[in-house]
Amino acid sequence: MDVVELVRLVRAGESDRALVERLGLNRRTVAKYRVWASERGLLEGPPPKAAAVHRLLAQTMPGALPPQQTSTVGAYREEIAELRQRGVEVAAIRVRLEERHGHPVSYAAVWRLVRRLEPAPPPEAMVRVEVQPGSQAQVDFGYAGQTLDPATGRPRKTWVFVMVLAWSRHLYAELVFDQRVETWLLCHRHAFAAFGGVPRSIVLDNLKAGIVRACLHEPAAQRGYRECAEHYGFLIDPNPPRSPHLKGKVEQGGVHYVARNFLAGREPTERIDDPNRGLRRWTAEVAGQRVHGTTQARPLERFEGVEQAALLPLPPAAYDPATWAQLRVARDCHLTFARAHYSAPFRLVGRSVWVRGGMLTVEVYTEDHELVTTHSRAEPGAWRTVLDHLPPEKVPGLVISREACGQQAHRIGQATAELVGQLLDHRPEDRLRSAGRVLALAATVGPER
Repeated sequence: MDVVELVRLVRAGESDRALVERLGLNRRTVAKYRVWASERGLLEGPPPKAAAVHRLLAQTMPGALPPQQTSTVGAYREEIAELRQRGVEVAAIRVRLEERHGHPVSYAAVWRLVRRLEPAPPPEAMVRVEVQPGSQAQVDFGYAGQTLDPATGRPRKTWVFVMVLAWSRHLYAELVFDQRVETWLLCHRHAFAAFGGVPRSIVLDNLKAGIVRACLHEPAAQRGYRECAEHYGFLIDPNPPRSPHLKGKVEQGGVHYVARNFLAGREPTERIDDPNRGLRRWTAEVAGQRVHGTTQARPLERFEGVEQAALLPLPPAAYDPATWAQLRVARDCHLTFARAHYSAPFRLVGRSVWVRGGMLTVEVYTEDHELVTTHSRAEPGAWRTVLDHLPPEKVPGLVISREACGQQAHRIGQATAELVGQLLDHRPEDRLRSAGRVLALAATVGPER
C-alpha cells in the first residue's frame, strides 16, 4: 500500500471503515496516518505530489512507512478463490487450508484476502418514510435475557414487546415470559389502553417472524389477529420477508433502545417485584423525555401535544384476546382445547370444528362457521359438559344416582321402593344400573303396572 493512496482516499472523504476494508490495514494504522496527514496540511489545498508525501513521511516518521501488505495466504489466492466460488465460508476455508498444507492459517488473513477478491457492493440508496400523526405504529418482540418470575422467584427467559408510534416515536413496552398468540394480542390491548387510542395501521414482521413464532404464520392463529384488528379498526401491514429495515423505528428506536437502556446491566437474579411497573415509569421519565435523534423533539411531548388526538378512539369494550384452532370432536362428544375438555353436540363426533378460545369463554363453530355452543373457560384438565350434547339414550346412565333412584321408587309405590331398595343394598355387586332400568319401565308401561 502506498501512503499516497491513503492520503488520496482520506481527501476523498472515505471513512476509516472503508479504508480498512479497501487497503487491508487495521484501524489504528489508518487513524495514525489520518492524523499525520491532517497535521501536515496534506488534506487541504491542491493534491500533494507523491514524491513530496514520501519525503515528508521519511522526515517526520522515519521507518514508519506502512509496509507493503504481503498476505500470509497470498500463495493460496487461486485456491481460496476456487473455494469461494463453491460457496465455502471463510472459517471453513481456513480449516481446509490447514488440512491441505499442514500449518496454521490466520482467519483474519483469509478474511482480508476474500474481501479483496470480493469487494463489497456499494450501499443501496434508501428512501426515508415519515408518516402523519396517528397513522402508523411499528411493533416487535425482542429477547430480553432472563428476569426473575415474581410468581416463582426463579429466572426465566423473557421477551420485551415494544410498540412505537411512528410519528412521535413514543413507545409502549412490556416484559413477558412467552410469545404465544394470547400474549401477543393481550400486549396490543395493553398498548392501545396506554396510548388512549389506536393507530390506523400496525407494521410488523412478515407473518413467519419470531414475534409469535410458530403461531402467526398459521391460518388458525392469524385469524385471532385479524379479529383483533377488526375490533380496534387498525390495518395489518406485514413486512416482506427479511426486511427489518422497513420497521427501523421499532427495531432500533424500540427493542434495541429498551434493551440497551432499561435492561442493560441487570443480572438474571436481580429481583424486580413488578418489572413492568418500572418499565412504564422508565418509558415516561426516560424514553419519553429524551431528545430523539431524528425528530429532535421529546417523544412524550409530541405524543401528548399532537399524536394522541389523531389516534382512532378506543372501542367501548376491550378486545378479549382469542386464539383459534381447528379440532376434531372425539367419540366421547368432547374436544380438547388448551388441555381442557369441552363438549360438542354428538352429531359432530368425528368432524372438524373451529374453536375460539378467549380469556373467559370457549366457543365452538361448525366448519361453516355456525356457532353451536359456548362454554366458560376451564382450567387445564377440567371438563365442561352439557348433557344435551350427549346421545339421549346415554344420559340416564350418566346422571343416575342412588338418592335419585330411591326418591323415584317411593313416588311410584311401596312395592317398587322395596324392590329398588333391595337392588341398591345388594353386595358386593353394584346393582345401581339394574335399579335404573327397573325405574325406566315407568316411562314405557306406566307407574301402575
